Amino acid sequence: MEFVAQHPILVVSLIKIVVLLFLLMTALAYVTWFERKVVARIQSRIGPLYVGAHGLLQPLADGVKFLFKEDVTPPAADRFVYVLAPFLALSLGLATIALIPFGPATIMVLGVPTQMGIANVSLGLLFVFAITSMGVYGVALAGWSSNSKYPLMGGLRSSAQMVSYEVSLTLSVVGVVLLAGTLNFNDLIAYQSGHWRYVRFLPHWNVIPQFVGFLCYFISAIAETNRVPFDLPEAETELVAGFHTEYSSFKFAMFFMAEYANMITVSCLATILFFGGWLSPFPERWTWQLYIPGVGLILGGILLAYDTAMNQRGIARIQLAVVTIGALVIGAACLLPSVMPVVQGPFWFLLKLLGFLFFYVWTRGTLPRFRYDQLMDFGWKFLLPVSLANLVITAFVVMVLNR
Repeated sequence: MEFVAQHPILVVSLIKIVVLLFLLMTALAYVTWFERKVVARIQSRIGPLYVGAHGLLQPLADGVKFLFKEDVTPPAADRFVYVLAPFLALSLGLATIALIPFGPATIMVLGVPTQMGIANVSLGLLFVFAITSMGVYGVALAGWSSNSKYPLMGGLRSSAQMVSYEVSLTLSVVGVVLLAGTLNFNDLIAYQSGHWRYVRFLPHWNVIPQFVGFLCYFISAIAETNRVPFDLPEAETELVAGFHTEYSSFKFAMFFMAEYANMITVSCLATILFFGGWLSPFPERWTWQLYIPGVGLILGGILLAYDTAMNQRGIARIQLAVVTIGALVIGAACLLPSVMPVVQGPFWFLLKLLGFLFFYVWTRGTLPRFRYDQLMDFGWKFLLPVSLANLVITAFVVMVLNR
C-alpha cells in the first residue's frame, strides 16, 4: 500500500496496461471468429458453429491447438532471428494501441480524473507511424532467417510492398494534420467536434474535406497490412504461405495475431483522423443518444435470450445464457445516470472501429488478388501522385484561408 501511495500514476498505468492487454488479446481472438462468420455468410456457408454456441469457443479451441502443436524449427535456420521475428511483429503491433485514446481525454472514475488510454503523447501520430514503420523488420527477418527460398521471396515481396505503400499512407494523413494543426490524437478529435456551419446535419469530421485523403489512406492501409486484395506476400498459389511458410505452432499464430493487431491499429487511426474518434455523429442537444449504448445492449440481450430458449440445446444453451445475462447486466449498468456519460466515448469509438473491421473482412470475401506488378504500379503510379496532389491542394487552401 505504501508503494501505491508513493507511485499512484505508475500503479494506475500498470492497471490500464493489464486491462488493455487482456481486452486486446481477447479482441484479436474474436476478430478471427468474426471474419470466419462474415466470410462464411458471403460465401453461403455456416462458418464456426459447433465449438460453443454459434462457434463462440472456436478461438479458444484454436489457441489451445496452436499452443500444444509441435514446434518445428528448420535445422538450417538462424535460430535467434527465427524466434525473434514473430515476437517483434506482434510486440510492435500491440505497442501502437497504447497510444490510442478510446474516449475523452479525461473522465471521472470514482471521483478521480482518468485518461481513457495508456499514454497521451503530444506527437502521438508521429509515434504511431514510427512504430508501425518498423513492422517490416518482423516480416523481412522471418523470411530471411528461415533459410528457405519461398519464405525469402515472400519476405522480399512483403518488404517492398510495405515500404512502397507506407509512403502513400503517410502522405494521405498530412492533409488532416494541416487542417487541425496538431499531431496529438485528443486535439485531432477535438478539432472535429460540432457540425458544419452551412450543413448542420453533417458532423465536422475530416472525411468530408479530406475524402480523397481518406480513400488513399485506407487503400494504403489494406496494402500495408497485407490483406486481400494486396496479400501477395502470402500468395498460397505461388509462395506456399509466404514469409511464414517455415513457422509452426504458436509462432505461426503470432504472425496472424500481429496482422489482426495491425488491422485494429489502422482502423483506430482512420476513426481518429477522419471520423471524429469517440465523438457522436448527433448534436449534443439530442440527449436521447445517451440511451443508445444501454438500450442497444438490452435489445441484443433480448434477442440472445430468444435464441437461447428456442435454438440452443445442452451445454451451448448454458454458454449463450451466460453471454445473454452479461449483455443484459452491462446494458442495465449503461443506463445508470453516473455511467451513461462515461460509456458514450468508447461506444461510438468501438462502433466505428467495428465498421472498419467489417469492411476489411468484406473485401477479403469479395475481391480477387492483384498480380504483383499491378500491386506495385497501383502504389507508385496512382496512389502516390493522388496523395501528393491532395497534400498540395490542402496546403494551398489552408494557406489562403489563414491569410
